[in-house]
Amino acid sequence: MTDSTSDGAPFQDGSEVTALAILRAGLSLNPEFRPVIRLLLATGVLLSLGRIAIPVLFQRLIDGDLLEAATYDRGELITLALITTAVVVGVVVLSVFSQFVLIRTSEHALSRLRRIVLRRAVDLSLAEHATERQGDLVSRTTGDIEALTRFVDWGEYAWLVNISIAITASLAMFVYSWQLAGVAVISLALMVPILLKMQRARQQRVTVVRNRTADLLSDANETIAGGEVIRAFGQHGAASRQLEDDVDRLYASHLRANRVMAVLFTVSDIFGTIAISAVVLTAVWLGADGPSLGTTVAILFLVQIILTPIAELTEVIDDTTMALAGWQRTIELATRPQAIPPAENPLPIHDGPLEIDVDHVSFAYNDHAVLHDVSLHVRSGTAVAVVGATGSGKTTLARLLCRLADPDQGSVSLGGVDVRHLSESDRRAAVRMVPQDGFLFAMPVRENIRMGRDDATDAEIVTAIADLGLTVWVESLPGGLDTEIGPGGDGLSVGERQLVAVVRAALADPGVLILDEATSSLDPATERAMTEALDRLKQGRTTVTVAHRLSTAERADLVVVFGDGRIVETGTHEELVSAGGEYTSLYEAWSRGVAI
Repeated sequence: MTDSTSDGAPFQDGSEVTALAILRAGLSLNPEFRPVIRLLLATGVLLSLGRIAIPVLFQRLIDGDLLEAATYDRGELITLALITTAVVVGVVVLSVFSQFVLIRTSEHALSRLRRIVLRRAVDLSLAEHATERQGDLVSRTTGDIEALTRFVDWGEYAWLVNISIAITASLAMFVYSWQLAGVAVISLALMVPILLKMQRARQQRVTVVRNRTADLLSDANETIAGGEVIRAFGQHGAASRQLEDDVDRLYASHLRANRVMAVLFTVSDIFGTIAISAVVLTAVWLGADGPSLGTTVAILFLVQIILTPIAELTEVIDDTTMALAGWQRTIELATRPQAIPPAENPLPIHDGPLEIDVDHVSFAYNDHAVLHDVSLHVRSGTAVAVVGATGSGKTTLARLLCRLADPDQGSVSLGGVDVRHLSESDRRAAVRMVPQDGFLFAMPVRENIRMGRDDATDAEIVTAIADLGLTVWVESLPGGLDTEIGPGGDGLSVGERQLVAVVRAALADPGVLILDEATSSLDPATERAMTEALDRLKQGRTTVTVAHRLSTAERADLVVVFGDGRIVETGTHEELVSAGGEYTSLYEAWSRGVAI
């Protein structure tokens, strides 16, 4: 993935994750937010000028004696009012224009962040998919970014613009009277460490809320997907209790997070009252030696101008902490080092059937060893059947051949080239896998087949179907190639989904074909269509089939037997049946009608 940072994943040193650390990591990942920040600061300065125009007008009216009968000058008063109005209107117009620019810039930055995170989620390796919960991935790629989007829509504006207004108003106070300004700023500054501490506490608790939400989403998704199993085995109670526990934990985490918010509003009100009272008392104490009445009134206006942004910030702090927690989780996913890095200096590979070399390969999922020092050589054009008990490592080997994961030790080569040295496009052209479940997407049959090669024409799709002898089957579908398929292949049987996946692989025309045979039984017609299609598909290429049926192993040129993550036997079907080893036991199980 080209959009991730090159310095490794942040937040990995175990230290406390601060808002500043998240901001730095986020800007490094998504620099498009930098012009957004600059634009907001500029908007804040413009709005500040409009805000302080009113206190300046009142100060001039009171201290300039413009309203006194003896010095009353209607022309000067009108001129001053018009200048003030022009400044305010001009600032509003510029602010509206900047808002339009801001919306466009912000949405562009968010759009790119979505692309980065979704691309990283799609690029997760086999090992990462084995450890990541689906609901958590969905939460990171949708809910967490939506939390950031809500903040960008208003929260970032509130923070940066209001901070600019507060700073400008503070500077204006010091221009009028350093004594009154000092008292006001000190009174308000006492609130800052309290707010920062509460913000950190809120952020930590909101991160827990986001994680609890992901847990609930994962368990709910699993419960819905496994509804048939739950009903069949009477597990309603256990499933409901798990979801209720998730809801209770989410409820408790929300309560802990919201206790902080309950205090925030009170704190800002208390310190605002203290600041205004301190300014008035200081002005009275200084008396005639202190600031004029107009200056005091102007400073009180300016204090109120500062308090308004503070009040707005306390209102958006909830969205802010939600956004920070969501941003942190998306950054963690987007910047996670790739388990399968792209080839730095890709090597070329020839077309046609390819030989396979597996050289002393070992592999583990989460420190659980699956393959142990596996070595295998397959000549080009050979049909190989890989057999073994469930969990013996045969499917893992198939995935390593496709580079869905990289071995911890050893190497996998196709056509004499280590798969780690192949470009992604060359690897896709060289090897394709037809998975056991034949997963299909919610689109017509035609488009599901076209996923084998994006630039394939309709004529090429029809030809691929005919070459596999599946024309009659496709024509029997309700809409032919335009038959709509539901999510996950809903609307087609397991066997029909596999047939579509086989045509998809044929369209790709790889030199090496990996087949993970379905364990479920097929109806006789589909079984015959599948057998004929696979026999045709295997012609002119190297094939490796993770076999679960006796007939597949019988037709293979070479049978490879796995046991406990190791190759325990190799040979032809006839040789291994008579050898009296592991394969003989599998053969006897197959003969009794047991799928392995």
